[in-house]
Amino acid sequence: MEDQNKNLLLATVLSFIVILVWFVFFPPPEAPAVDPNAPAAVTQTEAPATAITPEGTATATAEAAEPLPEAPRLTVDTPELVGSISLLGGRIDDLSLKSYKETLEPDSPIVRLLSPVGEAHPYYAVFGWGPGTGLTADDVPGAKTEWRIAEGGTLSPGQPVTLQWQNTKGMTFTREIAVDENFMFTVTDTVQNAGTAAVSLFPYGIVARHGQPTGLQNFFVLHEGMVSRTDGTLTELGYDDITEFPVVAREGAQAEVVDAGADGWIGFTDKYWMTTLIPEQGTPFTAVTKYVPGADIYQTETRKPVQELAAGGTVTSSTRLFAGAKEWATIRAYERDQNIPGFIDSIDWGWFFFLTKPIFAVLHWLNAMIGNMGLAIIGLTFFLKFLVLPLAYKSYVSMAKMKELQPELEALKERAGDDKQKLQKEMMQLYKDKKVNPAAGCLPILIQIPIFFALYKVIFVTIELRHAPFFGWLKDLSAPDPSSIFNLFGLLPWDAPAHGTILALIFIGVLPILLGITMWLQQKLNPAPTDPIQQQVFAWMPWIFMFMLGGFASGLVVYWITNNIITFSQQYLIMRSHGHKPDIFGNIKSGMKKKEPVPVADKSKKAKK
Repeated sequence: MEDQNKNLLLATVLSFIVILVWFVFFPPPEAPAVDPNAPAAVTQTEAPATAITPEGTATATAEAAEPLPEAPRLTVDTPELVGSISLLGGRIDDLSLKSYKETLEPDSPIVRLLSPVGEAHPYYAVFGWGPGTGLTADDVPGAKTEWRIAEGGTLSPGQPVTLQWQNTKGMTFTREIAVDENFMFTVTDTVQNAGTAAVSLFPYGIVARHGQPTGLQNFFVLHEGMVSRTDGTLTELGYDDITEFPVVAREGAQAEVVDAGADGWIGFTDKYWMTTLIPEQGTPFTAVTKYVPGADIYQTETRKPVQELAAGGTVTSSTRLFAGAKEWATIRAYERDQNIPGFIDSIDWGWFFFLTKPIFAVLHWLNAMIGNMGLAIIGLTFFLKFLVLPLAYKSYVSMAKMKELQPELEALKERAGDDKQKLQKEMMQLYKDKKVNPAAGCLPILIQIPIFFALYKVIFVTIELRHAPFFGWLKDLSAPDPSSIFNLFGLLPWDAPAHGTILALIFIGVLPILLGITMWLQQKLNPAPTDPIQQQVFAWMPWIFMFMLGGFASGLVVYWITNNIITFSQQYLIMRSHGHKPDIFGNIKSGMKKKEPVPVADKSKKAKK
């Protein structure tokens, strides 16, 4: 029993240290409340203009620019999106998400994803053609080309819009923009050459972001910044990483250029939202990540190979743009049904992806079946406990056998006296003869560590948990329990302390208290260890965890409480099946008794035995 307690103590302390370091040194910062529609405080700069070298490679030059002139706009209205597209450059630069609000408040504005130059933190997508042989930058449409509407009105699913622009050399550029019922735009560019000379040109797409986004969390468990996949290789770069790129002369900026031979995509990802360029799969393209220091602009680009366009000829290019919420089911459908390899990896699954992916898949399925994410988390906990039941059963049986061996272990200690080596040898032989593994008792706790981290990742990064309600006061399972002892859980007429403050850490809510109680009851299945230090650690552990996890997402605390209850029930039943009825109330009473100090004389007598 003593060795069992030591192993259990070691596993508990290790898990405690890991979680404590995580919580104390890497707490998820509060995202500041920002009005995305607030006007810009300073004059913004325009995205770099695209030029061409003799070799046909795009270069970018960043120059300060005045705010863009007013230009006609066409309306975007879909079941999920609302906004507009500027005819200046044909840029998609005004987009909000109908199904998502900034906060839980009834009058909260919906989330705005893209915004034009002239407003705070411009963020937009623009498409164009780079000039090659026989053309200059003025002969091809770019970021400042003013298109005209040739066909269509409001852009909506099944109702594309066609834009046109003509240069002075007899070339007609036609752009059809289509959108589906979710978050995918398709931009199809066609060029007709009615001139007398052959030319060459290449299509490109740009997602530009002026400055780093507001509310950037800078939390190591979450990736925010550039995300791309080229020929099967996933790349994730933070904004600080991008600013450290070397200057590439032909780009005129700090850049990283990657040539993709077959497939891929590139864009920017936030915690819950993403804007990504997806060229035609199966064809080569160049993926560029760029930072322009003078203008403080971050860019991701896709460039297709230079195309020859004979006199009287036509060329066509198509690029998709995902601009919306990182919904698992939606992104998975795009990957499977629209041939976008690895698109599901745009969601940040983390180091434990081999656990987070299947865990979320089960959670998503349960939520679809039950209709309540909190109940789905409880169902997931039962499912995970069922999967590890054989191992847990062996562990609890081993603990029960260790209890049976307690009299024999005490006898060994009496015989061995102060001979620790002899005691250890005889104990190992006893374990071998009785087929007992003293370390098995700590396995259930060790198993919980990767599962806990994987579930933490799922709850923290997946949008399906954002603003997901449970019951009563729990209206957002991705946020900490909003109740607090400070106002007697809402009975007193003042607000609970704001999350992230010292008061919130002290005056915890209902869920953390239930967590501490369930951990404490689980301990009382077994008598307290005889070692005084172990006693103290075990006595304080539930209450330390209670306060420590009070600032974690309430969905994670729901999982932990459910796990404690299931573990308690399993262990109780297994111990009963082996003829040992746990004396829970006796162990509680024993733990409450004040320990009398052992007289010095008695200690010396025990030492002589």
